[in-house]
This record gives sequence, structure tokens and C-alpha cells, in this order.
Amino acid sequence: FRMSFNRGAHTLHIKADLFVKNRGRLVDALRGKVPAKSAVVLQGGQEKNRYNTDAEDLPFRQESYFFWAFGVHESECYAAIDIDSGKSILFSPRLHPDFAIWEGSINGEEWFKKKYAVDEVHFNDANTMHDTLSSIGSSNLLLLKADNTDSGNTLLPANFAGMEKFSRDDSTLYPIFAECRVLKTDEELEVLRYASKIASEAHKAAMKHIKPGQYEYQLESIFRHTSYYTGGCRHLAYTCIAASGCNGSILHYGHANAPNARQIMDGDMCLFDMGPEYNCYASDITTSFPANGKFTHNQKMVYNAVLRANKAVFEAAKPGVRWNDMHTLAEKVILEDLKAGGLLVGNVDEMVKDRLGAVFMPHGLGHLLGLDVHDVGGYLGDALPRSKLPGLKSLRTTRTLQERMVITIEPGCYFIDTLLDKALADENLKKYLVAERINELRGQGGIRIEDDVIIWAKGNENMSQVPRTVEEIEAFMATK
Repeated sequence: FRMSFNRGAHTLHIKADLFVKNRGRLVDALRGKVPAKSAVVLQGGQEKNRYNTDAEDLPFRQESYFFWAFGVHESECYAAIDIDSGKSILFSPRLHPDFAIWEGSINGEEWFKKKYAVDEVHFNDANTMHDTLSSIGSSNLLLLKADNTDSGNTLLPANFAGMEKFSRDDSTLYPIFAECRVLKTDEELEVLRYASKIASEAHKAAMKHIKPGQYEYQLESIFRHTSYYTGGCRHLAYTCIAASGCNGSILHYGHANAPNARQIMDGDMCLFDMGPEYNCYASDITTSFPANGKFTHNQKMVYNAVLRANKAVFEAAKPGVRWNDMHTLAEKVILEDLKAGGLLVGNVDEMVKDRLGAVFMPHGLGHLLGLDVHDVGGYLGDALPRSKLPGLKSLRTTRTLQERMVITIEPGCYFIDTLLDKALADENLKKYLVAERINELRGQGGIRIEDDVIIWAKGNENMSQVPRTVEEIEAFMATK
């Protein structure tokens, strides 16, 4: 069979057929919607150095759209797909002979053709792309100009010598291409399951290793080591969040302003949101657990509220259900349990309507997952416009769910001084809040429980495999 990627016998072996199938899906989606003699032209990623140096910042990772269609790990490549025939063409850079001294062997065109299962490969000299596209009769180029609704960034279209001699369309391809990425094939799901499996093992390793007195970055290190050593995952899908104590209420903890540097104390809750990627496919799992292996009464109350919300959404998130409604369901379950725990008073439905849920869960319930941890397509299809209301405005998708979507379910409950102070000063919200009880939990951080889930009509599939109930966590951590 045609092998594209593996990291040894103990890791998942991936066939190039995954990408052959993806290209076929894209061609099928475009036929009948574009003029005859059209060709998709894509530009891959380029290696980047750290500021004004000759040192790479990180090992190269391919641009995700390019990778989805071709599975190519090398940098500086271009590619084309002829829509009429379905023919795939890869243009790899012609490397200087000295490359072999510094970077390793220089592979020939046949090597690329066999490894990536494409129809043609050409070294990309000055006029190669123009001449090749002309020779197959292409006159209209479908270029990818992709907007990202989360970052606001735009992926710019491919640019190559001689492209001005063709008709060019940079608006048709993006929504069709992104929609293809939303629904995963069996082959893609296999890779995503593997990435989540390795993430789960790495989270469990951190839970086994932890003890009060360690530093957050030491647990991040255990996670990174396990992901790479055990699973062959060289890249992480995003910056690790290894938060303890009060840091658990910083939603994107781990960045330069808060770099996983705190010493973990006895009695702290930990919130570890970390996920590796394998062959560019992401995982994204969050575990919350006590550093000493034993929940306090308050920790157990908040944890169980979030776990109940997680389970409620998992059961209710069926094809045809809109994601906004799942977010509201999670809020309602958490508010019900906070009320039962003495933190809130009043009618829970009114609390939801008045957006009290956003005080305790200001982020969205979850996001699509695939080649990017916040995967594309969240505001395509039947998506509603982004809300302007607290909490709901942070949703990364507002679509109705479909089979083969992969989405994270990640409710959370946090005690964030900024939001609590604002709510206690708000005439409409403070009537629900029991200030004395809430103040008991200030500084405790927060809880998030995040699973990677495949949507199926027969019942959803949870790819995360970590201890989840209070009893499971305490038993697991007791057997170090």
C-alpha cells in the first residue's frame, strides 16, 4: 500500500490514500460550480526564521489547507488539481546541491510521486508552473483566499511567476474547500482518534506524576515528553495550559504573560488543557484534578457541576441540533448545581436569559476540531451570525451539528474576580448571587472538562480516554 506517514511500529501508519480521497472530495464539490478548464492552485507553507537570525523558530509544520489536499510535509511546495480530469500535480522546490550537506538527501521527482500518490511531480523552476498548467489546458485558476473568523487573519492566495496570464478566481474556492474539511472521512477520524489517544495517555502521565511543590512547567514537560516519546507527536496543537490554583481562572494561561511558571501547592486544583497533533491532525483535551489527589467539598461541588454539563451536552448533541442551544444547556446545568451548592438564588431560566452563565463560563462551549485545533468552517453552512451577548459571542461555531463533525465539548466554571466584581455591581445580576458563598471560592481558579467528540446519529463517540468522575480521578491518582 502507499505509505505517507508513520513514526515507527508503535505508532499509527497512515496511507497516502487519505489525501487522494480528500482531493477527490474537493473535485466532486467543485464540478458544476466552476468553468471548464479550471484548476485549483495551492501554495504550501514556508519555513520561517526567528526574527533577524538564521535559526528556525520551530520545526516546520505544513499549512493546513495544503496538507489536507496533499499530505506533504516539505516546505516551499506548490500544487495543482485539474478539475476536469482530477489530475493532481505537485511542484517541489529544486534544491541546491549543498542541501545534501546540511539538510539531508535530495529526493527526486519519483520519490515525491510515490510517497504522496500524486499524478505528476515537477521541480519548480522559473516557468514550470505556468508551462505545466498551460500544457494541461488550464485557463482559470481557483485560488484560496481564506478568512479566519477567530483570528481575523486571512490566508493569501498562491502567487507564482506567470499567473497573470490566466483568469484568476479567489472567492469561489474558500467556502467549498472549508466545508470539505468540516466533515471528516473514516481515514481522518482514524488519525484524530490516535491523536486523542496519545493526548489522553499524556494527561494521565501528568496526573500520575504530579505532587505539591512541583512547578507547572514540570507537568507540561511530562505531557510533551509522553506525547512525543510514546506517540511520535513532535508538534503540539497549541500552547499548553498547565494551570494550578488561581491560574485556573485565566482562560488562555500558558502564554508569555503567564508561562506555566507557578509552584503547585497542596490543596490546589489543576486545570491542564493540552493536546498534541499527529500528522498535523489535532487533539484538545482538558483535565481538572486536585494536585494532592483528593477533592475538597467545594472542589467536588464545582467539578460535578461541570461534569454534569459535559455529559448533558454529550447526550443531547445530535445531528440537527444547533450548537448555540448546547451552550445554553451547559450554562443551565452549571447554574442549577451552583444554586444547589448555595452560591446562587432565584430562577435558573431567568439567570440564563440574563446571561449570568457568562459570569462563570465566559468562553464558548467548544469548537470544531481537525487539522487545526480551532478548525475551519464554524461560521459557514447554516451558521447564525456571531452573537453580541456575553458568553455566546465567544462561540466558535453557531452551526447545527452533522454526522462526521468533530467538536470539543468543554464546559467550564471559573471564579474570575473581574467578572464577579462586575456582576455584583450589576443591578440585574447581583440579585442571583450569594456574595458570602461566592467569596469562599475566589482564588480557587476554575474547572474545565474538555472531550474530543465525533457526532453520530447512533450516539456520539468520545475519543478522550481519561478518568472523569471524582471517584475515578481519586482512585487513579492514589495508585502512583
